[in-house]
Amino acid sequence: MIKRLKSCLILLFVITKSYAQTIETTSPLPDALKTIDGITIDKVSDWEKKRRPEILTLFEDNIYGQMPKKFDKISYKTTNEVANAMNGKANLKEVDIKVEKDKKTVTIHLILFIPVKATKNSPVFLLINNRGKENTDPTRKVKSEFWPAEMAIDSGYAIAAFHISDAAPDNKDTYQNSVLQLYPEQLNADNGMKAIGAWAWAASRVMDYFKTNKDIDFNKVSLVGHSRGGKAALWAGAQDKRFAMIFASCSGNTGAALARRKVGESIKAINTTFPHWFNNNYKRFNDNADALPVDQHLLISLIAPRPVYTTSATEDIWADPVGSYMSISEAQKVYSLYGKKSGLSPNPPAVNTPIIQSILGYHNREGIHNMTAYDWGNFIRFAGFHYK
Repeated sequence: MIKRLKSCLILLFVITKSYAQTIETTSPLPDALKTIDGITIDKVSDWEKKRRPEILTLFEDNIYGQMPKKFDKISYKTTNEVANAMNGKANLKEVDIKVEKDKKTVTIHLILFIPVKATKNSPVFLLINNRGKENTDPTRKVKSEFWPAEMAIDSGYAIAAFHISDAAPDNKDTYQNSVLQLYPEQLNADNGMKAIGAWAWAASRVMDYFKTNKDIDFNKVSLVGHSRGGKAALWAGAQDKRFAMIFASCSGNTGAALARRKVGESIKAINTTFPHWFNNNYKRFNDNADALPVDQHLLISLIAPRPVYTTSATEDIWADPVGSYMSISEAQKVYSLYGKKSGLSPNPPAVNTPIIQSILGYHNREGIHNMTAYDWGNFIRFAGFHYK
């Protein structure tokens, strides 16, 4: 027994040492403030007019695909209303958001709770739900830490959610059976939108609806996503400046984590397992992350100067916690252009030590790949700091 324990400890030491060495190395990252033709950016106006559009196009062409903006018609139909839901604390509204293009339609079903005690229009958290629909149960018979609606309502926030299957089923054989029916040309383009892009597109259609709802503070909409939903949330935030802030939980590869670190999930692994998430061009980098013209610190930079909060979990090495922290740290260069100073330290914070009072927030909590009440509690604190 003692020999077995010693062997396990030695193995753990070797693995830990190997991982520590790995996390200290990464290939040189693309410079956020240097254009393709070598011009150094030192003003917000040049960032907005030159470098930001350039980076956005590079992400569209090489990873996430194009983001179609045009459609013929959008309409909103309330399918269910419950006054004094949650034992009198909230009003429930379920809304079908119907988008039409070329006589084809797609419907995004939205669940929305608004605090009864609100004296003015409410800030809102919108979740891109990539888990089972029971996690956002409008009846509240099922309550989940993944979407703790009562916690948000008690803190003075409205809370909403839509399910990714309404925008693109998370399946390589059927992902095209919703939003992409409106944009069939995307399916044949190497830089065409796939499932992640469709989920981000749907989040923007919810924003279109929020603009019509007088109970919602349209200038205080926070977009939340976990794992693959976190990837979509970051992409939506980069594309749509109307989102006030972005929260990405354990988003890992092609989310917040740097691809060039080659820790955890690789580009090849994600493209092999989920070939329907990203555009065809991304597969060209399966075995050569260093050849990418972008990395994920640039994605977060595209959201500047709006606040971004990312999370990791100690047992979620697959999502590369250190690489996620390095990514937001690198994005500070662009936030500094706007005069936004972060509270980030050179090294990642200790476990369960959230960085809240900062334009770029982060925590690495104990546990597995998940989104929990602890995460949401920090989301609410972070939003409160910026909305105060």
